[in-house]
Amino acid sequence: MRTLISTAFVSLDGVVEGPGGEPGYRNSGWTFKDIEFVPEAFEIKAREQEESAAVLMGRVSYEAFSPVWPDMAEFAHYRTLPKYVVSTTLGEDQLVSNWGETSILRSLDEVAALKETDGGPIIVHGSATLNQGLSDAGLIDRYHLLVFPLLLGAGKRLFSTTDKDAQKLALVEHAVYSNGVQKQVFDVVR
Repeated sequence: MRTLISTAFVSLDGVVEGPGGEPGYRNSGWTFKDIEFVPEAFEIKAREQEESAAVLMGRVSYEAFSPVWPDMAEFAHYRTLPKYVVSTTLGEDQLVSNWGETSILRSLDEVAALKETDGGPIIVHGSATLNQGLSDAGLIDRYHLLVFPLLLGAGKRLFSTTDKDAQKLALVEHAVYSNGVQKQVFDVVR
């Protein structure tokens, strides 16, 4: 079974919206405009690219990343990996042609089936709504979180507000950086 890893920049109060400067969110760009850049805090992002065997995202994140990431040197390895977009509305004709193999999955059941295939870890970028559904369905195996020392209030949240049984996590790696950012890597305990 493949490992499904959710990776996120998250505020202390759980907001994941607009970390890189996406328009339309009041605090857009909070990861770089409000916090001093410390390169070592982002080591995990390079490691994720090296260790990932596939990329999974929701439609909204795909539509935000696909016009930009294929041409960015920082994400060169992702061009070579298969990408999966979970969407009930995205059409094959809406997929970009310069980002390598991309498949559309129409349900969380298809994500569960993908996890059953052979291969290495699958990394989930962005995709707040998808992350909530994956968590509620018990499909996430690990979280890679960079927690920023900010309270943003309103915004899309990484974690679901569904009333469900507690889900225990085991902290397997952590670090605190000079700018207050915390790296927290958790395995989901089953």
